[in-house]
Amino acid sequence: MEYISGTKFKYNNSAVTLGKFDGLHLGHQQLLDLVLSYKSEGLTAIMFSFMLHPSNLFSEKEFELIYTEEEKIAKLKRMELDVLISYPFTEATRTMEPEVFIRDILVGQLDAKVIVVGNDFHFGINRTGDVTLLKSYEKVYGYKVIACEKTKCKKEVVSSSTIRKALKEGDIDLVNLMLGQAYSIRGEVVHGRKLGRTIGMPTTNLIPPSNKLLPPCGVYSSKTRINGVYYPGVTNIGYKPTVGEDEQLGVETYIFDYSADLYGKTIEVELYTFMRGEIKFSSIEELMHKMQEDIALARKEFDM
Repeated sequence: MEYISGTKFKYNNSAVTLGKFDGLHLGHQQLLDLVLSYKSEGLTAIMFSFMLHPSNLFSEKEFELIYTEEEKIAKLKRMELDVLISYPFTEATRTMEPEVFIRDILVGQLDAKVIVVGNDFHFGINRTGDVTLLKSYEKVYGYKVIACEKTKCKKEVVSSSTIRKALKEGDIDLVNLMLGQAYSIRGEVVHGRKLGRTIGMPTTNLIPPSNKLLPPCGVYSSKTRINGVYYPGVTNIGYKPTVGEDEQLGVETYIFDYSADLYGKTIEVELYTFMRGEIKFSSIEELMHKMQEDIALARKEFDM
């Protein structure tokens, strides 16, 4: 997959899907599947998104993302997408007339033959561009617009905002249902306190970026993706209060039956079931006992 971060690109005969794509949830996957289906007709499959979420423009508050840009790239590479474009959301982008966006970018730079969007898609200055406007230019520019209905899950519309709310509330089951896959955290393994190694349970440690939206602190059953292979385990998200509270929120995972050195390697940790909240134990022995219980429950969940 080719990754473009910027405004300079030029393609011919493309099928393009447009949107924010934070989360790559079931609704996004529907759009993506449609675009990918046109590869068999010789079109280049392109996802066009914005580098920064529009709600974050010129705001001092950092917008929390379900998936960071790096995580999104990694997931899309597995889906046979040809091109991911992250277009910078600047003041010039925000104030662009929708007709200019269609003429200069969709047609001029992407040579779009098929445009796939959600039926509530808006673009351009003050969000004045919509599906109706896109369709009004079909004959002028020779493209076809496919507008998809909202995907529903448990009678609720699947959306990034709903997933973000569920994630903050710790409803990992709903999050995973709407994502159509397990929510994950990707990063480079860093050195921790190495306590797990001394008690016979070595762990991996990730420090997520500040704009990564995480579920509540606690212990989760998990699977870790290492070189394309998934390994079950348990993951703690938190500050490790029992062994001297860390200042930085971390993601610590004990991978079952795995002993290779992962320091400096990039891994992806998927969360499945919330098992318990983070607890400050009175001793290391008490912590070890509870960890053994967590491991036994997770092994049972994964039929190990």
